[in-house]
Amino acid sequence: MHVPDGFFNVATSVSAGAVAAAGVAVCLRGARRELDDRTAPMAGLVAAFIFAVQMLNFPVAAGTSGHLLGGALAAILVGPYTGVLCMAVVLLVQAVFFADGGLTALGVNVTIMGLVTVLAGWAVFRVVTGFARGKGGVTAAAFLAALVSVPASALVFTLLFWIGGTAPISVGAVAAAMGGVHLLIGIGEGVITAVTVGAVLAVRPDLVYGARNLAKPLVLRGADGESTTVGAPEPVAAPAGGRLKPFLLGGVGVTLLLAGLVSFFASPDPDGLEAVAENQGFGGQEGEHAFSGWALADYGEVGDIPVGIAGIIGVGLVLLIAGAVAFAARNRDAARNRDAAGNRDGVRA
Repeated sequence: MHVPDGFFNVATSVSAGAVAAAGVAVCLRGARRELDDRTAPMAGLVAAFIFAVQMLNFPVAAGTSGHLLGGALAAILVGPYTGVLCMAVVLLVQAVFFADGGLTALGVNVTIMGLVTVLAGWAVFRVVTGFARGKGGVTAAAFLAALVSVPASALVFTLLFWIGGTAPISVGAVAAAMGGVHLLIGIGEGVITAVTVGAVLAVRPDLVYGARNLAKPLVLRGADGESTTVGAPEPVAAPAGGRLKPFLLGGVGVTLLLAGLVSFFASPDPDGLEAVAENQGFGGQEGEHAFSGWALADYGEVGDIPVGIAGIIGVGLVLLIAGAVAFAARNRDAARNRDAAGNRDGVRA
């Protein structure tokens, strides 16, 4: 889905860049509601994990592959505001260091792969978890959220290309082709997202942002038919003795394994956008990337760097940058308030 240089005219690229910049600015402020000293490292891990899994193209049709976009996954694990920041960092690192996604198209990519996937995925997730609760409900909601987010992103790309693309297209034909192939990719996205969310729920449910406050309050019904609600939903608590550091180290280990080893087995077929562009006749509009000669371009292929080594370098870059952004955007007062509350409880005890 990474849009290369040359697909959009200057006006559309600049407009999408302005939308992306405004969206990221809003999310930098909104992330204070989701991040503190304890959860900021999780944002870095989520961004690095998405980078790694995006390297793992899987076949979806004859001669076509797909890969995780990750917007819905990020929103569910760390919150929608932080999710957009994670996606923006991933896309920035891919464009600058790996020549994956055009520099002039960075605003388009952040808009369709960051803002659209997060907003669409989070909206579906909230609707489904409104009536399907518990871990099973959260996992099912994660699948549906991810499934919907991918064709939603593809259709927004089609709309933007119809408005400001550099080649004439039949919008109906491109919409059908993009929607069809990305619906198949969305199924894979849904499976990856559901498995990942389910795994984190099983180990550390307190670290799944979308699972917070999902417990139903107790409702007591009297003999006269009147009902009384007892207590508000309680946040999911960390398991006894559950420390964050072992989980983060384990997550980093899994991420490095995916990027450093499993990436060798990724499908070499073009992804959904590349395949549709070739079939619909606008693939030739792709321009030369300014950093196409860098050693890490095409994930090490240009500089004869093994894809696994390039992947590990990318994971490290994303982890550092996303972690730094999350720590800069975090709510510094939240951890102090939590520690103060814990000290008061200790004094009372």
